[in-house]
Amino acid sequence: MTSARDELPEPVLYEDRLDYTPTARSVSFSRRRTARLVREWGHPGLAGDAALLVSELATNALLHGAIRGRLFRVHLTLTATTLRIAVSDARGERLPGLREAADDECYGRGLVIVARIADDWGVEPRTVGKTVFAEIAVRRPAQDMRVGPREHRAGPPHTRTTGAITPR
Repeated sequence: MTSARDELPEPVLYEDRLDYTPTARSVSFSRRRTARLVREWGHPGLAGDAALLVSELATNALLHGAIRGRLFRVHLTLTATTLRIAVSDARGERLPGLREAADDECYGRGLVIVARIADDWGVEPRTVGKTVFAEIAVRRPAQDMRVGPREHRAGPPHTRTTGAITPR
């Protein structure tokens, strides 16, 4: 049995929504903006995955959802448990789907990447167009990475440094 509390949406901690012109340059802008915001919102461990997800979804909006004179929207929402990345475009009749790209194809792998990185993803219809979203579960920092200085080797075996390990 579910209670009324179970049905209430989680409070939004941070939110960002920005419309972009359908150009390749906008994909780069949205990727950098997403990474910066996710870091500023206190989740640097999620910034790389979030940037990759927005890049893939924005590229799909550009390639498959663009209509001349219409913008696409990137909407980021952070709750205590979920980072949601939603990209909306004007082409509701062109729904995305997973497919296996041939080795010699240049395109066709974006949603496979999204499905592997995101904890959930999907498509929502709009009055005009569609929204494709991806969600990443937010974990406490202690679960994402060890916190604090630690010793690691850098360079030849006789050289040691102390400090945080730089992410790859």
